[in-house]
Formats: sequence, structure tokens, C-alpha cells
Amino acid sequence: MVKFLLWCILFILCWPVAVLGLLLYPVVWLLLIPFRLVGITVSAVLALVKALVMLPARLLGHRPGKK
Repeated sequence: MVKFLLWCILFILCWPVAVLGLLLYPVVWLLLIPFRLVGITVSAVLALVKALVMLPARLLGHRPGKK
């Protein structure tokens, strides 16, 4: 609701900036897709490395989060 009110105020005070923002938002979103994919990939690789490093401890019976 607050975002909507801020957009209304922005539209009333400076509508060209609001229209430009509405038009450029999909373009920026499309340009950021590769960076999101890289972030997902890096996160998955780091999770795999962590799983490989922790594998010997798990095989010996250690459970994460249990003290």
C-alpha cells in the first residue's frame, strides 16, 4: 500500500520519471537474468563443495545442528 502511494506521489510530481521507470523496469529485469543465473550456480557449487568437505564427518556419524 505504501509503495502504491509513493508511486502515485511520484506520478503526480514528476510523471515522466515514473513512466520511464515503468518502461525500463522490464528491460533491466531481463538484463539482470544472467547475473541471477550466475548467483544460483555459484550457490549450488558452494553447497556441493560444503557437502563434499563434510562427507567424512557425516560418514562417521556427526549430524549438523545437533550438539
